Amino acid sequence: MSVFARLVEHLADLLTPLFHASAAAAAIVLFTALVRLLVHPLSRAAARGRRARAALQPEIDALRARHARDPERLQRAVLELHAREKVSPLSGCLPGLLQLPAFFLLYHLFSSTTIGGERNSLLDHRLFTAPLGGRWADALADGGVFGPAGLVYLGLFALVAAVATVNYRRARRTMAGQPAPAVGGDQVPGLAAVTRVTPFLSFFTLVSVAFVPLAAALYIVTSTAWSAAEQALLYR
Repeated sequence: MSVFARLVEHLADLLTPLFHASAAAAAIVLFTALVRLLVHPLSRAAARGRRARAALQPEIDALRARHARDPERLQRAVLELHAREKVSPLSGCLPGLLQLPAFFLLYHLFSSTTIGGERNSLLDHRLFTAPLGGRWADALADGGVFGPAGLVYLGLFALVAAVATVNYRRARRTMAGQPAPAVGGDQVPGLAAVTRVTPFLSFFTLVSVAFVPLAAALYIVTSTAWSAAEQALLYR
């Protein structure tokens, strides 16, 4: 925690001539971009894996028809197919999982009043008028929705909603181009429900931004915007 706090402080000092009082917020955005840049090779691998899985879909459909009455045999056959073609069904999860430690570290850093037994001076930093350690509820209590801090959150919500809408439309197009999960020609109700709900998961980011410290919200917003741009590049 102390090492990470010093890193954020140093980045903020470097950015102060450009961003002044919001330098720490800019440092968090820069830190998030660096994290996403580090995991970008895995994102590219995940994109290749998704294309490879899409190419295997006809063979998987044939296996479903062949083993419709034997789910265990179907599962083994699908795993064998993935192993034979060197396609990992979990490759798409790695970029997100590797970002979690950075997010939770940032979350705890701006939720703690002390670091290494000393006062956490990072809590003094702001994004415009909103404290980086504050939450939307604090902004509502101090001026309401259209108060100085509330307007900062409204700007973040608008940005997140715009990015979520782009992701939602892309997910709908992707789902429309894929066959519905089926076994033996019959659609699987549970998987079909998940397919319908998946595009709406992009809007869950709005809920996260409302309840985490502003510093963590900046991480989420930056990472979500990066993901939208990255997917537009990798899946075009």
